[in-house]
Amino acid sequence: MDIGRGLVAIGAGLAVMTGLMTGIGQGIAAGKAVEAVSRNPEAENKIRAMLILGDAIAETCAIYGLLVAFLLMFVFK
Repeated sequence: MDIGRGLVAIGAGLAVMTGLMTGIGQGIAAGKAVEAVSRNPEAENKIRAMLILGDAIAETCAIYGLLVAFLLMFVFK
């Protein structure tokens, strides 16, 4: 294995780490949403809508990281 392939593998591994960080962030956001609903039950619909929007944006970041990892693995052989 030459040095170029090794660096591509390291880069792909780091790109996949966005999925891990996204999962942590979404878990924290869900916990905070539950706390917010417990404090103000009347605002549940607004809180839910904001949580879903935030999770969708965060998930987009994870998908981009996965895309970069695939590009690194299969394009830069």
